[in-house]
Amino acid sequence: MLLVWMRCLFRLLWRLCLRDLRTRIDSVKNTRKITEAMKLVAAAKVRRAQEAVTNVRPVKKVALVVVTGDRGLCGGFNNFILKKAEARIKELKNLGLDYVVISVGEKGNSYFVRRPYIPVDKFLDGSNLPTAKEAQAIADDVFSLFVSEEVDKVELLYTKFVSLVKSDPVICNCGCYSEFGPNQVGSQLLR
Repeated sequence: MLLVWMRCLFRLLWRLCLRDLRTRIDSVKNTRKITEAMKLVAAAKVRRAQEAVTNVRPVKKVALVVVTGDRGLCGGFNNFILKKAEARIKELKNLGLDYVVISVGEKGNSYFVRRPYIPVDKFLDGSNLPTAKEAQAIADDVFSLFVSEEVDKVELLYTKFVSLVKSDPVICNCGCYSEFGPNQVGSQLLR
């Protein structure tokens, strides 16, 4: 009697295990279907984004906002960023793009005055301790060029502080008309 009862119990457990396995297999199949559908949706979004990028107007003119210091006792602080600006200007010329420089800081101003072949739109002087009001005035000048479509792209060139003995020149893409479109211009500039 015990043996018969154990066989029945074993068959019942076996059926339960098989049911659980079938349920699990069905669940995995459903998850796979959902994943494939998500991949299709993602592929469609990527395709639309690529089409949007290829259908926008090309970048024709770039504004380079070069930020330097007011004094020269900083080692390579100013030299590094000015060399980076010259290299970027050379790249833009090789790409056949127009550019304009907006110089912020005494060292950059004197550097670009001595190089009349570099088109400078504005020379902006800062004070020893720049204020938020001065920064807003600079941002407004750059933003007005961008919104009026005089330039299609804005790049900020500055020296990033790493440590007391090291600083790196950086080019930051602050805005591109083709990236944001007319309704979204400046969103990157304000970050």
